[in-house]
Amino acid sequence: MRLVYDSKAERHAKGFSSWDQYVAMLFCQLAQAKSLREISDGLAITCGKLSHLGLRTTPAKSTLSYVNAHRPWELYQDVFFHLRDFCRSESPVKKKKFRFKNKLLSLDSTTVDLCLSLFPWADFRQTKGAIKLHLLLDHDGYLPDFAVITDGKTADVTAAHNFTLRAGSIVAVDRGYYDFNLFAQ
Repeated sequence: MRLVYDSKAERHAKGFSSWDQYVAMLFCQLAQAKSLREISDGLAITCGKLSHLGLRTTPAKSTLSYVNAHRPWELYQDVFFHLRDFCRSESPVKKKKFRFKNKLLSLDSTTVDLCLSLFPWADFRQTKGAIKLHLLLDHDGYLPDFAVITDGKTADVTAAHNFTLRAGSIVAVDRGYYDFNLFAQ
């Protein structure tokens, strides 16, 4: 609730809260919905089974479209970092037989395919849309340390310059990150 207040995400909200939007977008991911109609219809056929999550009514397509366009995305970035810190504090730390003295991280990316007719901004190939998720994985607890989402055409090494690493960190990368300037940094 504090994150919603700080980001002023519900300053002009009229009945559809940030939590409702979060539940709807989570449903979208889990159900692999490809449109606002699929999200709205999918939530409608759950017959009230999502009421225990606080979703009292099914959102209309226009409501979802409006809040996705006008709510600040920084709220969900803050939620991610808050949840990551909570998971780190709650996860049991196992003693390993072999440990590096320095922090061990992995940096890699994955391409997420999108329908070009639904997401014209995600132009990747002539008939295909995509985005890339670049993720820095911390091996202490195996939780993501940082994530960057770019368009599908962005090279891995270009996105790697957005990550800031602590001095002395050991980073495992593949050939997509082969750049001596990056290594020197």
